[in-house]
Amino acid sequence: MNQYGRRSEAASLDAIGLGHIGNAYWNLTPAELVEETIIQGQGILSNTGALAVDTGKFTGRSPKDRFVVCDEKTENTVWWGDVNIKFTPEKFEALYQRMRAYLTNKDLYVRDAKACADPEYNMNIRVVTEFPWSNMFASNMFLRPTEEEIQSFEPDWHIVCAPEFMADPEIDGTRQSNFAIINFTRKMIIIGGTGYTGEIKKGIFSVLNYVLPHERGVLSMHCSANVGKDGDTAVFFGLSGTGKTTLSSDPNRRLIGDDEHGWSDSAVFNFEGGCYAKCIDLSAEKEPQIWNAIKFGAILENIGFEDDGCTPNFADSSKTENTRVSYPIHHIDNIMEPSKGGVPKNIFFLTCDAFGVLPPISKLTRGQAMYHFISGYTAKVAGTEAGITEPVTAFSACFGSPFLPLHPTKYAEMLGDKMDANDVNVWLINTGWSGGAYGEGKRMKLSYTRAMITAALNGDLDNVEYTRHEVFGLSMPNECENVPAELLHPRNTWKDTAAYDTKANELAKKFNANFKKYEEFANEEILSAAPNASVNA
Repeated sequence: MNQYGRRSEAASLDAIGLGHIGNAYWNLTPAELVEETIIQGQGILSNTGALAVDTGKFTGRSPKDRFVVCDEKTENTVWWGDVNIKFTPEKFEALYQRMRAYLTNKDLYVRDAKACADPEYNMNIRVVTEFPWSNMFASNMFLRPTEEEIQSFEPDWHIVCAPEFMADPEIDGTRQSNFAIINFTRKMIIIGGTGYTGEIKKGIFSVLNYVLPHERGVLSMHCSANVGKDGDTAVFFGLSGTGKTTLSSDPNRRLIGDDEHGWSDSAVFNFEGGCYAKCIDLSAEKEPQIWNAIKFGAILENIGFEDDGCTPNFADSSKTENTRVSYPIHHIDNIMEPSKGGVPKNIFFLTCDAFGVLPPISKLTRGQAMYHFISGYTAKVAGTEAGITEPVTAFSACFGSPFLPLHPTKYAEMLGDKMDANDVNVWLINTGWSGGAYGEGKRMKLSYTRAMITAALNGDLDNVEYTRHEVFGLSMPNECENVPAELLHPRNTWKDTAAYDTKANELAKKFNANFKKYEEFANEEILSAAPNASVNA
């Protein structure tokens, strides 16, 4: 095996059975990986300077083809089911053996990288990829060791990614030809049959969602985080379309990270060294930080182009609605270096309630925070996905259920304990509709939402009077600077209050129905925070 590039003299792929490959290109620079990609005809350089690639058949994750090896370590700790699908150790070894045979004599790209910006929780990752741009993605998204660190680098985990290796379901026990499998005992992730790079990123996120809470006492979070001028940390949870990236991007606050974080006893720290942002309908006006980050060193995925073939057309969804860009975090101005802040003072759960029921801002008790954290609610509206013609509820436990190896109540109870230990305020923010449901009411103005978040961050809502929401039990402030008082109580914004009561009970019943699958493991404090669907019914 010939080995090129910057690496430790002791570095080897023999430990994972990859001693009979062709050339191993170690820790190439982004420029070298761009050049390799273009030479191999796997991508082009757009006029922004960013590399543009197509990920092939799969333009998003495939949750039904994500597996976790069930063995002595995981059998009684992992939350098995639709999220974590069992795979036997024997099947893993047999599939990996076939994967190794496929990679024999092939050139591979090797990346030494890290996760977790807090040195106390650093995880060393060695990423071995079939494609150069997959390796560049890992360079963008994970933390980048120094040259000195690389010389003594010892991996804690390995990722082997071979997009053109296809599994045989009859032989390998997979559902179809693509797969992503986590083996906690082997400390290895294997990915095949798919070029979608998000499988690499989310594989490690899933690993950290097991290791940190279960073994290290750190709450892992699918969220963004930033820090104010006075050093106060804020955390933002929210599903797609709720405004998480927009609202955490504040010129007056420094960004810790936009997607994955840990909360230890002393800090909130970024897991990553980059950002992986959606690009559909991207514009300089709507998302200036993302727009300006698309330059040399970034990777555009599945983007359409103008007639010149090199100017991105971000409105083009012909390949997928899930067009993406990855870039190293230093492509953004106003960031925390290192990507770490103190324990949070305020946490925001963002929801886009298309039913027009939830208050634009409300303060949560510990029980309510745990309940709404487990619920992870938002609503999808017409036009967001094919086939959706009216608002549809969407629940994702802890705002990231596809990546949770443990039961959601474990994460929620950790959140409650950290709230108590650190005197943290938790707020529910509705960035959705007011004065009626989607199609009748109006979307909450971004300026009002920003004003409410600013008021919460500044402590301006600490000494105002609150009113309790009759159905959801949420505490709604009666006043907030720069926000019309009538907007703060959603029932008052509806012309037909009886219609509001009907809709509020309808949404409450959806919450309660969704929560049934968690009731068995939820404590009484969490259960008592459920909405009362019989009020004003």
